[in-house]
Amino acid sequence: MGPPFLQKPIAALIAATRAGKARSMYRQIGGKSPILDITRAQASELEKLLNSDNERYRVYIGMRYWHPFIEDAMERMHRDGIRDIVALGLYPHYSIATTGSSFLELKKAIKHYQAINLRFIKSWYAHPLYIDAMIERIRKGLALFGAEPDVLFSAHSLPQKFIDDGDPYLKEIQGTISAITSKIGLKWHLAFQSKSGPVKWLEPSTEQMIGELARKGVRNLLVVPISFVSDHIETLYEIDILYKDIASVLGIELKRSGSLNTSPTFIKALAEIVKASE
Repeated sequence: MGPPFLQKPIAALIAATRAGKARSMYRQIGGKSPILDITRAQASELEKLLNSDNERYRVYIGMRYWHPFIEDAMERMHRDGIRDIVALGLYPHYSIATTGSSFLELKKAIKHYQAINLRFIKSWYAHPLYIDAMIERIRKGLALFGAEPDVLFSAHSLPQKFIDDGDPYLKEIQGTISAITSKIGLKWHLAFQSKSGPVKWLEPSTEQMIGELARKGVRNLLVVPISFVSDHIETLYEIDILYKDIASVLGIELKRSGSLNTSPTFIKALAEIVKASE
C-alpha cells in the first residue's frame, strides 16, 4: 500500500487504529487465537502418521506473521541436518496472497543455505480425503438442526483484482464445493468474509448473504468455513459471535460446522498429500 517509504508509517497507523478493536475480539474468544496450538497439534499428529510405517519424517511449523516464523523454521531444519524439504501450505486453495506469499518467504529464507532439495505443494482443494473430512464435519453440523438447514459456505475474501488478474483462488473454492456437493445433497450458497480496506473484494459478503437469505425466508442456516482448516478469529469471533448475532436479529438460527483442526481424516489427507509429492 503506497510507495515504499510510506509503508511503515501506514502500517503503524493501521495497527494503532485497529488494535483496540482486535483486542476486544480476542477477549471474546478467550484472550488469544488458538491457531498456533492447533497447528502444533496438527504437526504432531501428521508426524506420527507419516512415521507409522517406519519412514523417517520431521514436521516443522513455519508461520508467515507470528512465531515461529518461516525463516526460524528453516534455520532449525538446517541445524537438524534436514536437506530434503516438502513445503505444505495449510491453505487448501492457492492464492498469491496466502500460499504464494508464504512460499516466496520460504524461497528468501532458503537462499542462505546450500544443497537443499525443496518441493512445494501448491494446493489440494479437491483431495478425496480432504473432501471426506469436510463432509464429516458438515454432516455433524446438519444434525444440530431439527429441520434441514440451508448451507452457507463462507470463504476468506480476496480483492477482486487478484481474481481478475488470474489468481485461481475462486475457481479452487468452487472446485471444493463441487466435490462436496457431488457426494452430499445440499441447498447451498457461497459468500466471503474477513475483508479489510477500501478496495473491491469478492462478493457477496457473508453478512450480506445472511441478510439476503433472511429476506427469502430462511430460518435455519449452517455456516461451513470453507477456506479454513483451523479455529481462529475468523471462525470463533466472526462466525460464532458476529454473524450469529446478526442472524439472530434477522430471525435465523445460525450454527457452524466444526473446523477440521486435528480430524483424523484430515490428518490422513495431509499425509497422503505429502507422500504423493515424493
